[in-house]
Amino acid sequence: MSNTDVLPLLEPEAPEAVAPCCPPLTERPFTAEEAERTARMFKALGDPVRLRLFSAVASHAGGEACVCDISDVGVSQPTVSHHLKKLKEAGLLTSERRGTWVYYRVEPSVLAAMGQILGQYAA
Repeated sequence: MSNTDVLPLLEPEAPEAVAPCCPPLTERPFTAEEAERTARMFKALGDPVRLRLFSAVASHAGGEACVCDISDVGVSQPTVSHHLKKLKEAGLLTSERRGTWVYYRVEPSVLAAMGQILGQYAA
């Protein structure tokens, strides 16, 4: 007899189910709360090292990256950890520890929200 429970697998949400944080810039002015949330995201990406780390995770095969695969951005390992922490605090990344390594993943809802906010300017 096993004491292990079987947990159901969750299906990924469809892209249309993503609730973006804010409307497109051209739709209406942001509320104070929307502006605060959006500013945190873009402030976190305002640092070149953070932007490189975010890009490395977002573009990595499988949609996630081990810290061991993305830490070559020209700064020390403690600085990489600091920047990854800031990206997590801004809600741009999630992480999972597997053994001695930490794997990072970009939140799909974040990419959808950023795309919707800036989408009208991409055309």
